[in-house]
Amino acid sequence: MLELKRITANPDELQSMLIRRGIKDFDTINLAKLIQATNTAQQSLDELRSQRNTASKEIGVLIGKGDKEAAESQKAAVSHLGDEINRLETDYNTQKADLDEFISGLPNWIADGVPDGLDETSNQELKVVGQKPEFDFKPRTHYEIGEGMGILDFERGVKLAGSRYYTYRGLLARLERALISFMLDTHAKNGYTEVFVPQLINDAGMFTTGQFPKFRGEYYNLERDGLNLIPTAEVPLVNLYRDDIIAESDLPVALTAASSCFRREAGAAGKDTRGLVRVHQFQKVELVQLVHPDESERIHTEMLAHAESILQALGLPYRVVLLCAGDMGATAVKTYDIEVWMPGLNRWLEISSVSNCLDYQARRGMIRYKGNEKKARASYVHTLNGSGVAAGRCMIAIMENYQNKDGAFDIPDVLQTYLR
Repeated sequence: MLELKRITANPDELQSMLIRRGIKDFDTINLAKLIQATNTAQQSLDELRSQRNTASKEIGVLIGKGDKEAAESQKAAVSHLGDEINRLETDYNTQKADLDEFISGLPNWIADGVPDGLDETSNQELKVVGQKPEFDFKPRTHYEIGEGMGILDFERGVKLAGSRYYTYRGLLARLERALISFMLDTHAKNGYTEVFVPQLINDAGMFTTGQFPKFRGEYYNLERDGLNLIPTAEVPLVNLYRDDIIAESDLPVALTAASSCFRREAGAAGKDTRGLVRVHQFQKVELVQLVHPDESERIHTEMLAHAESILQALGLPYRVVLLCAGDMGATAVKTYDIEVWMPGLNRWLEISSVSNCLDYQARRGMIRYKGNEKKARASYVHTLNGSGVAAGRCMIAIMENYQNKDGAFDIPDVLQTYLR
């Protein structure tokens, strides 16, 4: 959530951000009205509270002088203030709730250096790492390889749960498990604490990380229980510290978790209908850090390197792109995507997004830190998240990049010990 003070002081900056993100239908006029109404209610409430405080002091002075009659007269004169203050408090709380709900729909600011543009065609390629493999045969897609080897079954996945579901068996099931273990072990060596998290989260959790209220329809929910299937482990990891104050000496908090991720993919009709590129359920290893604001830019670069290290160890060719303003998620001020090369599909495929959210999520979830000094005030942490990486997409990248002419594929050396 954005800071109201900055919104009020910089309306042109807000308008510029919305335009750069391609948001044309946000009602800035109504926002201004809500801000004015909330400020008016606050001022009226403050004035009456001031009157009551002044009257209380005067009554105290009269009682101290022994003038009980004058004190009682003064009490009677201001007796209505209590009811009036209660009414104004109700009015203010209503106005503030309406304003907060409206502001919660605003995306984050945009960091310096983020390119303009509305879609992936304007993303900026920063580097390409590794060599694309060359074959003396036409490379197969991962689904052709998997179905040919009898280890990937879409038909039974559809039988069990409908379109965009699948089943693995044998080598493929073991390979994804091996990948997840390898990723978690790697991140642990880089200082992350592994956490097991629920695969369900309450609405407050989805609000904190920015999925609710705007994108509610994109996720699976258990209405009777007030719970939602998580779209990424970022959600529960960040929410571990919702409504908490962290000791400054404990920062940064670096966490990693493997989880199933569930997404409706409502806007993906007709896209990637074959294979494992776009499915409703997939496995992913997530990285989350809660950091001091002065450190978030440096740690953002560090987290990108942590995600890259997975692909480097696996020998997979990839590139890093800086997302343009219109292609970023709403919660991020800056996002790097890592895209792995898929020779069978003949394209780059996103396998990780690493984002800096500054204090956007921390404000929504009241996640703060505080120093040890007596007069230290609690301040918002900065939150960062990144895929470290998507296990399913990493697995199909191995299948396509390490494929053989006979229709099978090799396993990278670093995973051999995990498959014994």
